[in-house]
Amino acid sequence: MLDFKKMAEAVDIINKEKNIPKEDLIEAIEWAIKVAYKKDYWNKDEQVSVKIDLEKEDLEITVEKTLVKEVENPSLEISFEELWEDAEDFEEGDIIELDVTENIKEHDGDETFGRIASWAARQVIIQKMNESEKRKLYDLFKGKEGKIFPMKVQLIESGKVILDYYGNQVVLPKSEQVSRDRYHQGQRLFLYVSEVSEEEGEGPKVVLSRKPADLVTKLFESEVTELTDGTVVIENIVRQPWVKTKILVSTGFDEVDAAWTLIWPKGLRVRWVMEELNWEKIDIIPKTNNTEEMVAKTLTPAKVEKVEYSEEDNSAKAYILSSERAKALWKNGLNITQASMLLDMEINVIEVSENWDVVSSDIVEE
Repeated sequence: MLDFKKMAEAVDIINKEKNIPKEDLIEAIEWAIKVAYKKDYWNKDEQVSVKIDLEKEDLEITVEKTLVKEVENPSLEISFEELWEDAEDFEEGDIIELDVTENIKEHDGDETFGRIASWAARQVIIQKMNESEKRKLYDLFKGKEGKIFPMKVQLIESGKVILDYYGNQVVLPKSEQVSRDRYHQGQRLFLYVSEVSEEEGEGPKVVLSRKPADLVTKLFESEVTELTDGTVVIENIVRQPWVKTKILVSTGFDEVDAAWTLIWPKGLRVRWVMEELNWEKIDIIPKTNNTEEMVAKTLTPAKVEKVEYSEEDNSAKAYILSSERAKALWKNGLNITQASMLLDMEINVIEVSENWDVVSSDIVEE
């Protein structure tokens, strides 16, 4: 009826590879067989117990029924007449445990129940493995939200990237990948821990990602000691994954160039981060008391002729020549949009001719 040998082999393998206790696996199989019994025999109300011994290749299925004089619910009750001579040892209201294993074997000529039970057992083992993997990852990354970890690509399968982290398999789903990234076996990269949570009814949840702007922040922090010791501070960061990131940095030390600190020596720091991000463009802007100067630098790589800032409505007008329009707006206006978000203000880019005649304007409100 059941292939005990295959079941025992599966339990042994999963126990060794996934470190799931055999007792938990057997308990899960017993539960699956119980569900299969209720489904196949349409006795959803019956109190069913299942015991399985893989070593002895033995299965026992019992049901509990209440002893009554007149049966109203056959799934839960049994009469004195049905017990025959055994009824003398019991009283009305007693709970009778009936072994139905042999009855099932006799009536399972086409092995329908055996197939259903085997399928259910396989499904519940797979579910147990998934739950175990989720629990393992939860324990591994608990308390590590907002951090990055280096991992090695093992396999790319059905859009998912499977990575190794100190012997643990970690999955980067397609939803958390950067669309233009290209992954290959053996590749090493950093993943950002976006979420580690556990809610009742949903179980443990770990979200690892390559998309957050904070991934860029953490990459710089891993290379720039001035960020970790507080000499330089990242005030704000906006990111369009793979396309462009803008970073606003500050320092409380006059002798320190905050922006250059993230770049030097010879651009190696920023170059390493860009390479990790598949050559994503990164603009680094120093925060100063001169708002007009900050607006002009935030619109990099465009050359800004003049900036007029209004403190009253927190807006700025940036004047550019027609030849700089494409640079100022960039792809679908991304450059001006990010500049506005970075400085948290409305920016109006005004295109002028060589003699300062207004040609057009583009506004982004934040």
